[in-house]
Amino acid sequence: MKTKILSLLAALGIGSMVVLITACPSAKNTTADAGDAAQKVYVAPGKQDENYFFASGGFSGQIGVYGIPSGRLLRVIPVFSQDPEKGWGYSEETKPMLTTSHGFIPWDDTHHLQLSMTDGIPDGRWLFVNGNNTPRIARIDLTTFRTTEIIEIPNTAGNHASPFITPNTEYTVAATRFSEPYTFENGDVPIASAKENFKGALSFISVDKESGKMGIKFQILMPGFSYDLSHSGKGASDGWFFFTCYNSEQANTMLEVNASQKDKDYIAAVNWKKAEEYLAQGKGRTVKAPYMRNHYSDETHSATSETVETVVTLNPAECPGLVYFMPTPKSPHGCDVDPTGEYIVGGGKLATVIPVFSFSKIQKAIADKSIESDIAGIPVLNYKAVLHGEVEKPGLGPLHTEFDANGNAYTSFFVSSEVVKWNVKECKVIDRAPTYYSVGHLVVTGGDSKKPWGKYL
Repeated sequence: MKTKILSLLAALGIGSMVVLITACPSAKNTTADAGDAAQKVYVAPGKQDENYFFASGGFSGQIGVYGIPSGRLLRVIPVFSQDPEKGWGYSEETKPMLTTSHGFIPWDDTHHLQLSMTDGIPDGRWLFVNGNNTPRIARIDLTTFRTTEIIEIPNTAGNHASPFITPNTEYTVAATRFSEPYTFENGDVPIASAKENFKGALSFISVDKESGKMGIKFQILMPGFSYDLSHSGKGASDGWFFFTCYNSEQANTMLEVNASQKDKDYIAAVNWKKAEEYLAQGKGRTVKAPYMRNHYSDETHSATSETVETVVTLNPAECPGLVYFMPTPKSPHGCDVDPTGEYIVGGGKLATVIPVFSFSKIQKAIADKSIESDIAGIPVLNYKAVLHGEVEKPGLGPLHTEFDANGNAYTSFFVSSEVVKWNVKECKVIDRAPTYYSVGHLVVTGGDSKKPWGKYL
């Protein structure tokens, strides 16, 4: 079957490879069709590509920079791992960049990438990437294509829901995938007491407008769920952040079974501007949580490390209006916001539909007190009250969604191995393209911004 999606550049789940998928060739003229496809992506030596594609390297701990549409590898940027070619992490001048509160850790799992933004549009200043294993976020200076800062994130185990950016790069945001006790204060606690003692930390890391320097502004103490992915609101929903979470059962054994009992888990909607108001009112609590902040200077060509001893925390139970839960089917992974900021899409790994939430309906539900229940002082909004619609029979295993400029969304499905195109307002499937592997990450050029240019996916 000939697909309408003529060319598809899709990153694998770890974001480390790029696959070119073209429309099925004509049986009558296979060679000519293949030549046409090659011509479309050909960039002559000495000529520039249209786009840079930044691909996370997974367990290599690095970032690959490719040209699109040519697919040429332009550079490998060392980040969290030693790199013999460039001496990164071997030379005395760069070793401090890989220092953590646990010592020297010269490896990690780079996973998600975010460009700095101005008014919700990439501005080309910095690139942020997360370290998934030892919780860290790195900032790359795009004038030099070198890692210039790495910050460690305390109270976090599995830094997957990061390093997502607010529309004017006020914050890069992270969340703990696996909740944990706040051990610096409580010490070790029995695993059987996880429901009482484990918390999930949502970390808001400020970014200096001029220098880009990062610092943890505050952490929100959430129930002990698993916080998986996130994205910032934009446009209509600017000032809010949305996080998927699963294991609302708070299971700690046989998670494949015990963490998937409920038909719905949640998306947490966080009003981060309200958080700033509460901080100004003195509602924050300072707790011990040592972490490292490492910086590389282009002037001295050397790195330095500093230890920060504390973080400021906010408790949603003490801060009304700070956080709301939205029920979301089932075991949600991706959490994506369309270019207008009106629609929030949850990718439920075990769900048979794609839920699309409406920000205006969320605000109305809050005003009307359309609340189903309460979890640790956090209101749970009524599912139907905040739902715009559901995409029915989209595929199996929805994960990530990106958008074009024409009101369409593109979702990866890791079980049915395909990318599905659907209309956001109508919640109707338009087209689908097979990937022949369990696709995970995908990216549309500009597809998570206010103005996607959308020529490539």
